[in-house]
Amino acid sequence: MTESKLSVQVEKKDFRGATVVCFESRHAGIMADGIARYGGNAVMAPSMQEVPLDRCPEAIAFADRLLRGEIDMVVFMTGVGTRYLVEAAATRFPREQVLEALRHVTTVARGPKPVRALRELHIPVSITIPEPNTWREILETLDLSERGISLEGCTVALQEYGIPNEDLVQALKKRKANVVQVPIYRWALPSDTRPLRSALEKIMDGEVDFALFTSAAQIRHVLRFASEQGFEARFREAFKRVVIASVGPTSSEAIQACGFRVDFEPSHPKMGHLIQETAEHAQDLLRERRGESNKLSAHVTLPVASVSCDAPNSGRKTVKDSVFLKACRREPTSVTPVWLMRQAGRYLADYRRIRNRIPFLELCKNKDLAAEVTISAQQKIKADAAIIFSDLLLIVEPLGFGLEYTASDGPVISADVQSGSDVKRLPEIEPCESLSYVFDAIKLTKSNLKPDIPLIGFSAAPFTLAAYILEGGGSRTFVRTKQFMHEETSAWHLLMEKISRALAKYLNGQIEAGADALQLFDSWVGCLNARDYRTFVLPHSRFVLESLRGKVPVIHFGTDTAAILSDLRDAGGDVIGVDFRVELDRAWSEIGYDVGIQGNLDPAVLCTSPKQIRSEVAHILKQADARPGHIFNLGHGVLPQTPEENVIALIEMVHEMSRR
Repeated sequence: MTESKLSVQVEKKDFRGATVVCFESRHAGIMADGIARYGGNAVMAPSMQEVPLDRCPEAIAFADRLLRGEIDMVVFMTGVGTRYLVEAAATRFPREQVLEALRHVTTVARGPKPVRALRELHIPVSITIPEPNTWREILETLDLSERGISLEGCTVALQEYGIPNEDLVQALKKRKANVVQVPIYRWALPSDTRPLRSALEKIMDGEVDFALFTSAAQIRHVLRFASEQGFEARFREAFKRVVIASVGPTSSEAIQACGFRVDFEPSHPKMGHLIQETAEHAQDLLRERRGESNKLSAHVTLPVASVSCDAPNSGRKTVKDSVFLKACRREPTSVTPVWLMRQAGRYLADYRRIRNRIPFLELCKNKDLAAEVTISAQQKIKADAAIIFSDLLLIVEPLGFGLEYTASDGPVISADVQSGSDVKRLPEIEPCESLSYVFDAIKLTKSNLKPDIPLIGFSAAPFTLAAYILEGGGSRTFVRTKQFMHEETSAWHLLMEKISRALAKYLNGQIEAGADALQLFDSWVGCLNARDYRTFVLPHSRFVLESLRGKVPVIHFGTDTAAILSDLRDAGGDVIGVDFRVELDRAWSEIGYDVGIQGNLDPAVLCTSPKQIRSEVAHILKQADARPGHIFNLGHGVLPQTPEENVIALIEMVHEMSRR
């Protein structure tokens, strides 16, 4: 094929002369060059400047407490703020004394810029927060830190920038940390606002195609300036016609909070990725913004199966031939099958782009989007099975409880169950009516998945669902659940029976809709001892699992279950899923080789190097010993900060290293 013919057939992946406004200030020149390099007409509109606080009394007070040994941890949010903090403290105390004190506390760097600043100051970095470097990653990293850090009673100094991050502050306080907020600088409009005004006028005149945001403060400053100039309403209306690209989740949340939809977010929260990847998707983004896209996102093409998965003599592989379902049946396979819990999640750029526009519960209840997210994740990482995009807790709404997801606390359930009379008032649900959107999503997904890719449905197990209801959300101690279980024993069993009947109907409905396998998630059951599990939980889990026996393979998964593995097996399931806290060979020996096993890589390993991942994969495969019935998975869900490329590499490694 000649070069000229090729150019006709392949759409050019750049801005193709589109006008691109960028609100970056400090790196405006670099951004302008990058936009031009990818075929864009750059309009630079610096929207802010950093103004150090006069005298900075909070920094002086922080330094005083630091030198007196009262600070345990310092969270550095920005590179500029790190340098400002040291210089502000040095106006009152000897600079080297301040630096030496910082070398003896736990230092947390939110991404590469504060890491660079700390290294320049010869201050060791204790913990580096991974991408996308939001406050959520700070909390998750601290919670999972191998350094064994407990925030309870810990005095944490938080270097702030611009405006306080109240979500982070409140989350740290909820973990019983003593938070010392240290504002270092504020943001102001640039000294020369003429470029900003010119850019906004171009937007209002319909001359702009794309807007790039590189920080959360920029959208606030743009709206503040538009308001001061008297044209905010006109600007807001015009801005709806512009493709909005955001460098990362923090910026995206600010844009959404201001009432705008974010159309694009790159795979890594870096300016270079923002320019390059926006340019690569530019034409699709323009079509979608201008209403020329189909119902499903322009970024994912759902392959429609050309033959029925049960078509006789088709000569093609069917879903029954899949390595995943063969492993569930403990039949020999050519490779060890692998799929991942939360394989459709925040680590994926495609998923984040959708979540930037759609609230989580709305996404779960939209069959088209749920199908898109399910299929695109399987296609992206090439897993051996897809798992329907849904949530463990959707069933609580038809039970009569309120359900919402908050930024800092995750799921919150509005429930007041304190006695048997409260339980008796709970309705017997009919999932075919109240949860039909889940079944519709399964049907749509099955019709678009490749014929040889199985679809996994799922639900919470009875205990985990009951614990969520009684605790009103997640918990570390499950005190309310255990109190109810022991003090209101009759009511407990009544609640578990009602939940179990609902789950049995719900899961059988998923089978009827087309699910090829099911997973029962007992995420919280590890908080129980073996005796309590057998008395208060096992009979109810067994009821649900018996209702599914012989219909499709069922994976029975629990976390922190080393002490009750044989009991989980007794409850039922064709495959027992184990977490990373137990050696796979010991677990399989304990549950017996007449059932399959799933697991069990530590999710945190996926945040390490490919070499380390390969070593851990080899260890797990060696323990499985090529015995039929092993399904490779994580010991829990994929962490949001996991590099996308590491997940793809994991799937390839498992297939390569287990080939037989």
